[in-house]
Amino acid sequence: MKKLLGSILLCLCSMQVFAGVAVIVHPSNGDSLDKKDIENIYLGKTKSFPGGGQAVPVNLEGGAVREAFDSNVLGKSASQLKAYWSQKVFTGKGTPPKEVASDAEVIGLVSSNPNIIGYIDSSQVNGSVKVIAEY
Repeated sequence: MKKLLGSILLCLCSMQVFAGVAVIVHPSNGDSLDKKDIENIYLGKTKSFPGGGQAVPVNLEGGAVREAFDSNVLGKSASQLKAYWSQKVFTGKGTPPKEVASDAEVIGLVSSNPNIIGYIDSSQVNGSVKVIAEY
């Protein structure tokens, strides 16, 4: 019993804790996006911001923030998204968003290109990006 409790405590302590998901864009981006707009961009249903500028979504490769974004914003599990994008790619109707390994990479891409939209752990937000939504 002690081993079980110890294992559970160890797992809980090793889990990555995040503050929330912040959807970010370049500070010069004046568009306001709602959840449906963000969902449409990330599912490849639209390729532009409401103001007409090109929208290029960037995903995190994995982790708790990615899981929270997928379920809270896109309303899909990882396996549902994999199946969704497999079908899109197979039929030639789209390609999944580029994936990067860390919040820092997302911030670097978003802060250097006004067309990119990304999401990160909200505790990692800095002045080089603009938060347009938090979940």
